[in-house]
Amino acid sequence: MDLIWNCLLPILIMEPQWKYLAEHDPQYEGGKKLKLEGKDLLSVPRRLFALEGLRILEMSPERESCLKYQMTLVPREIGHLRNLTLLYLDSNNLKKVPIEIGSLTKLERLTLSSNSLISLPEEIGCLQRLRSLHLANNCLAELPAPVCQLRNLVFLDATDNHIHTIPDAICQLQKLETLLLLYNSLKCLPRGLCSLKVLSTLWVGHNKLTELPSDFGQLVNLDWGNNNCSGNFEGNPLKHPPPEVCSGGPAEIRNYFASQRR
Repeated sequence: MDLIWNCLLPILIMEPQWKYLAEHDPQYEGGKKLKLEGKDLLSVPRRLFALEGLRILEMSPERESCLKYQMTLVPREIGHLRNLTLLYLDSNNLKKVPIEIGSLTKLERLTLSSNSLISLPEEIGCLQRLRSLHLANNCLAELPAPVCQLRNLVFLDATDNHIHTIPDAICQLQKLETLLLLYNSLKCLPRGLCSLKVLSTLWVGHNKLTELPSDFGQLVNLDWGNNNCSGNFEGNPLKHPPPEVCSGGPAEIRNYFASQRR
């Protein structure tokens, strides 16, 4: 792989239409990182996908030194880069993600925010090493079911979509610590959410929630009564429990539901 990398990279850098920047990233010692830049670039050069030793790939127009144009699709050849651990595709104009993304089984972080996605392929569920998934500012009407198969996921951001339902299978994400769902169309939260024992940050502000699951108080690591960053329920027409109870944190919510059962 190093031989392919050393032979191809100088050729790519010399191309007049685009420029590739290989960088050392101290966070990923020994890893190969590539940021793509091209003022006149109209497509992703296929030769990029011969760099099989690549670990970090940035193709986002809003990131410094990256693309100056917006991709409308991710080439299917992305599946050749099987050693990728970080893949940045945010701020493009993607309407779908190719099924070949499922071949990137070493991915730990995937950013797809600020695109035009309405769904994700089933193959996303193959990314069992994924720890951080960014889906904010897309066109999702529901949290894609394959996301609930990502059992090592620690961080999930689906802010600013059109999500009106969350699968109860979210209970499978037992390592999830941060869940951001602000600015969606949620009317209720699934009971399965209440089994996420290590969840420490939950933002569901500016949805259409009128009630919380009766088991919500089981989320003992949430406590926005003492930590305003732990949770956000602002902008919801909550009635059960009422806002003044919710503002006290999960302990107050737990006491509220306990009193309702008496």
